[in-house]
Amino acid sequence: MKYISHEDGNLAFSETEKPVLKSHEVLVKVAAIGVNRADSMQRQGKYPAPAGDSPILGLECAGTVTELGKDVDKSWLNKRIFTLCSGGAYSEYVAVDAKQLMELPDDVTMAEGAAISEVYLTAFGALFELGKLQKGQTVLIHAGASGVGGAAIQMAKSAGATVVITAGTDDKCQHAKELGADHAINYKTTDFVEYMKANELTANAIVDPVSGSYLNKNAAIAAMDCQIVMLAFLDGRFAEVDFAALLQKRISFHASTLRNRSIEFKRQVRDDFVARFYNDIATKKYDFNLYKTLPWSDANEAHAILERNENAGKVVLLVE
Repeated sequence: MKYISHEDGNLAFSETEKPVLKSHEVLVKVAAIGVNRADSMQRQGKYPAPAGDSPILGLECAGTVTELGKDVDKSWLNKRIFTLCSGGAYSEYVAVDAKQLMELPDDVTMAEGAAISEVYLTAFGALFELGKLQKGQTVLIHAGASGVGGAAIQMAKSAGATVVITAGTDDKCQHAKELGADHAINYKTTDFVEYMKANELTANAIVDPVSGSYLNKNAAIAAMDCQIVMLAFLDGRFAEVDFAALLQKRISFHASTLRNRSIEFKRQVRDDFVARFYNDIATKKYDFNLYKTLPWSDANEAHAILERNENAGKVVLLVE
């Protein structure tokens, strides 16, 4: 099969054997691939695949099931699906744990399906399983125009929360408002702490891929018993922390990644997400937040878009 290699940091087509299925897996003929910052970091040598996962890039895809492992329910054969992958999605075929598959509704395109799994499951875990967000509460979402940010905005609004986001341009702020954000703050022109205090807003949950200097700022506008969920550290690995501020508000701080979780954890998140939000996906209640689709021969440009921080929403590669 054809796949995209990332030797020396350059993305280029190469050839390899199709994956050999384990008993609990299916083989998916890939139609569309969601592009994530983790892919870019892996290409740069900064985020190696966990032991046992495919070394090929790609953490999510949409496609069609073409083969089944011996223990898999036969009803999955020939189904259109979208799913997380343990690597390997930048390929014509990828092996996937059958219990992480989600059926792609007829009215949802392959490109849209490829834009769902990683960001919606990440946002779902951050908002509800770690963030404990409830109806009537307020959530602050940093990088609100990102893929995870767009998914988080829409699910939080569905849950009856007030949504505050930060983003780096007025256009991205407007994009977030169109997805449902109640307040959108351009962090380059407005200090989000000052804005939230002026508008008498405190956050019960904070979804933060920025970290660094944001930790103390988050604490300044956190409500009592706030849950801060760190997904990345775009502002840097280190920061001085005012622990008194955390103690005064009984703030809980969670550091979370999805990629290196156990297969059992990912199955449970998938099941919880499907139970609560799959119907909203199937009825296209949500904007799947596609910024751009490109042929997979343009994978280098797809990564460049993310690295320039250009996109408001997801970039998806279409397998030709």
